[in-house]
Amino acid sequence: MKEKKKAYIRTDRAFRQKRGGRIGIPLSFLQPVAGVLVVFAAWYLVCRMELLSAYVLPSPQKVFQSFLKMLQSGELARDIGISFLRVIKGFAIAFVLAFVLGMFRALFPATSGFYEHAVQFFRNVPPLSMIPLLILWCGIGETTKTVIIVLASFFPMYLNIVKGFTGCDKKLLEVGTMFGYSKRQKFFRIVLPYAMADILVGMRIGLGYSWRAIIGAEMVAASTGLGHMILFAQQMSRTDKVIVGILVIGLVGYLTDWLFGFVTSWCLATVRGTDSER
Repeated sequence: MKEKKKAYIRTDRAFRQKRGGRIGIPLSFLQPVAGVLVVFAAWYLVCRMELLSAYVLPSPQKVFQSFLKMLQSGELARDIGISFLRVIKGFAIAFVLAFVLGMFRALFPATSGFYEHAVQFFRNVPPLSMIPLLILWCGIGETTKTVIIVLASFFPMYLNIVKGFTGCDKKLLEVGTMFGYSKRQKFFRIVLPYAMADILVGMRIGLGYSWRAIIGAEMVAASTGLGHMILFAQQMSRTDKVIVGILVIGLVGYLTDWLFGFVTSWCLATVRGTDSER
């Protein structure tokens, strides 16, 4: 009986491997693709049945043709590059400020009362509401857009960094005291590695907030970038270009988030592997 059961298991496993080898596509890939195809099929049917006018909702073919034209002319690549550089610049500045302030609070917790209330106040102020004031102060140059990105991405990174620094296990700090570590050594050898996961989560959230903020800022205070491209297309009644801009923003944001998650996962796996070898 046991031999028959083992033979059945081997046959079933071989069948599954053969079937998987024939298809060659994992289920984790098929599911999101199927979801996207359903959305595009519904979009196509709505346009085909003329439930909405072509001015309000152009067909997928029309949007795809506009996408190819914008890609061939270089307009789309130029706007993507400009918006991407703005996001990276503002995100980097926000991370440095959040890390320094979070580290300062971890090392000197008694001083948090001087600035924590101001941080919580500005955290509840929408960054886009600052655009009129920033335009009066800085004009519509790059400074305004950089400040908007910093305001949008600083707070989620700061809160996660503080959470990671202040949530360190006290027993680990006691072990550091037993080994004679100074406050600086405890921070860099115990607190910082312990908080790394929270720091990376905050960076990933802040990156998403950066893309949201830059699109809004470019619609108001820019003459280039994806946000300006969408606004200009709306003013010219080019709904197809508006949809192209929306799809491109979602795709670029998704790819940057995926790439950031992949790189951070690889870095954490490498660090853990190095620590286990030691």
